[in-house]
Amino acid sequence: MKTYLLAVIISALLTVFFGFILIPVLKRLKVGQPILKYVSEHKAKSGTATMGGILFVFSAIATYFIFSNGKSRLINLTVAITLGFLVIGFLDDFLKIKLKHNEGLTPAQKFTFQIVISLIASYFAFDTGLNFIYLPFTDIKLKLGVFVIPLSAIVFLATVNSVNLTDGLDGLCGSVSIVVFLALAVIIVLQAKVFPSYINDSEYKSISLFCVCMAGALLGYLVFNTNKASVFMGDTGSLAIGGALSTVATLSGNVLYIPIIGVFYLISTLSVIIQVIKFKRTGKRVFLMAPLHHHFQEKGHSESKIAYTYSFITLIISLLCILVYI
Repeated sequence: MKTYLLAVIISALLTVFFGFILIPVLKRLKVGQPILKYVSEHKAKSGTATMGGILFVFSAIATYFIFSNGKSRLINLTVAITLGFLVIGFLDDFLKIKLKHNEGLTPAQKFTFQIVISLIASYFAFDTGLNFIYLPFTDIKLKLGVFVIPLSAIVFLATVNSVNLTDGLDGLCGSVSIVVFLALAVIIVLQAKVFPSYINDSEYKSISLFCVCMAGALLGYLVFNTNKASVFMGDTGSLAIGGALSTVATLSGNVLYIPIIGVFYLISTLSVIIQVIKFKRTGKRVFLMAPLHHHFQEKGHSESKIAYTYSFITLIISLLCILVYI
């Protein structure tokens, strides 16, 4: 417990420290975020420094290695996959800045990169011995055998892109993701006490420690990202968060917890799908704007209120999931 608490503190402080150094550099380099033209409320944000995901991802990784021996196979994979998705996001952000519009990599390019990384991670998990998933709100382990590979890959693609869609308001994605990472950390620790492990206990502790480091780093990042934000995480950050969550969930057998604890990631995606289908069929919209958080914004709710409400509901759902193992 002491290690986890120190990890939160240090990762948060590292993010704040690097933030005060890096953000002015990003501004001098004019690494600003192009803003979607149809989001009128965000016009004043045009040019805000982006690629802030670098701050919390590297702070979390550095903190993890401070408190570990670096010999965990599963976390070495988690770090590699997280950095892989960070690179995809960085390329996307870089092209947006260079071309000065809100489109970077093409959807085909993004999907190709994402599916390759997702399949590698999913196969590695299976090769390590993972052939099951936990059923949420139960003490049941469902054996899937080789089918765990396509399921995990699908979860990767869905989670990464859903987290990306949730990153639309100041502090929203960061605050929700803090809760999700902490919830997964607690669930993994408790599961290790209830179920026979397919890996040794030190591997499970490493996974939960990495989650705690990510949560702490995101906590520090909110110093710069709450309304009005001085830096955005960009796809650099949102894709890295999605990659980290997906890897942690896959390696611990908790892929089905992602759409539950991360319900607002799911809602963001579903709201976009519903909006597109409805508009194409009828020419009318279900929401004032999609993803759903923009609908609430159009209804007059502040960005801070939306971010707090999303995080509050995520916390309540997370506690309900944790109660099963207590």
